[in-house]
Amino acid sequence: MHWIALPLPQWGSEDPAEALLPGAEADAAGWWALRFTPRVTLVDGEAVLLEVSTTERLWGGRDALLAQVCAAWGQAAGGAETVGTQTAGAGAPGGAGDSSPAEPLGMDSSSPPRPVWGCGPTALVAQALLRMAMAGRLLPPRVPEGLPLHTLTALRPHVASLERMGCRTWGALQALPRAGVSRRFGGAVLQVIDQALGRAPQAHRWIELPAQFALAAELPALAESADALLWSASRALVALQGWLQARQLGALRFELAWRHDLRRIDGVALPAGQALQVRTAQATQDMAHLRRLLAENLARTTLAAPANQITLRLVEAAPLPQRSASLLPPGDLRGGDGGSAGEALHQLLERLSARLGASHVQAPVLQADHRPECMQQWRPAAEVLGGKASTLPGGPHAPDSALWPTWLLRTPRRLAVQGHRPCHYGLLRLLAGPHRFEAGWWSCADAPSQGDPEGPGPALALRDYFVAHNDLAGLVWVFRERLPPAASEEAPGWGQPRWFLHGFFG
Repeated sequence: MHWIALPLPQWGSEDPAEALLPGAEADAAGWWALRFTPRVTLVDGEAVLLEVSTTERLWGGRDALLAQVCAAWGQAAGGAETVGTQTAGAGAPGGAGDSSPAEPLGMDSSSPPRPVWGCGPTALVAQALLRMAMAGRLLPPRVPEGLPLHTLTALRPHVASLERMGCRTWGALQALPRAGVSRRFGGAVLQVIDQALGRAPQAHRWIELPAQFALAAELPALAESADALLWSASRALVALQGWLQARQLGALRFELAWRHDLRRIDGVALPAGQALQVRTAQATQDMAHLRRLLAENLARTTLAAPANQITLRLVEAAPLPQRSASLLPPGDLRGGDGGSAGEALHQLLERLSARLGASHVQAPVLQADHRPECMQQWRPAAEVLGGKASTLPGGPHAPDSALWPTWLLRTPRRLAVQGHRPCHYGLLRLLAGPHRFEAGWWSCADAPSQGDPEGPGPALALRDYFVAHNDLAGLVWVFRERLPPAASEEAPGWGQPRWFLHGFFG
């Protein structure tokens, strides 16, 4: 077995006693670790223990797993101050023959202080090494026999008596007669030293994820503004991120509810609380983005009364798809350095829609229409990203859609014809085609009886598209209009096929 011990993240409070509340919120401190192993436990209210012997191979080995665990711990801490600094040998494994752990990835002189950890063949050895690292003490030459007695919680009531007997380390306690130790200090002392050295089994209460995420927290002080609610909700968002990562899900919609501290104001009865729902277009685990969305929505919310409790509840989630590369260049959209990761496009559109209003930020929507000029319309981006708009991309999935032009004219331009061949800065040579369109019959009733002589015919489109070329015009997209028999009878001049220019290739 191999154990990794990390200090419990301190969230939202400088006082460790108030950093985490009992119950579900205490378990939430270890949810972030469940992505690495199903065996995670909290001990003594100070450390998170991970048993990783069965999963370290899946993460590239022991050293690679330790580096990723430390990086995840830094994110879960939410920017809190790291307790202590890493000392030489502080994270060394306790078992003989183990290799030294790798340094956490991405650490440099400008990074926050490195997290401290302890690794060992048993949970008590890993916890003892963690306590040594947090105290800034160097490890003894012999591990674990040389570890001091106070690193075991169960031995602390007897440390003073044992030290007066000249027993100060695990090895010295192990060398004492077992019968005498049992009579004087009780059998629990022998049991804990056997568990620490791996000679006796030790039971643990493993952390289990709830089926649904709903985290309630009492506020350290009455929240009288939206900013105060946002500050308190940040800790719950970190717990939500750990739950999502362990479930391999992404948040689509969550609700922040708060309970009012007052029942009446100026004789007017108040509701028991208020709630605000926030929705994102794509499943995400990016808490920074969710926090920005929550901030934008809270900025437009007025609290009816001071709040004393908040509840964060996940309303809708979805399996998280694989991350795809962005079409935007790297770098911060606000003018940061070129090496930092840029904000995703859908996140920017969601934030702008929340700030400016849904109708002021629009996105294109594909329509179920084969006519190129009718394939797209503009709708509010919030509806498009949220999946409320009808997006039926018929055109781009056509067999020859790769031959469609980069730029499309808003209105097709009629071309001159010479010897049944279209002209655009000279005669055009047809390279590919025809690609026939027959669409728009459903809108014939709304079309005028006679069309524009210089534009395409009535609503029913009967067109043969070609890719054409000459030295001056380059590659262009043209079509030959075929009129139905009824239109030819009403407008005899339109009996001959007409040619139109509809697009340009890059």
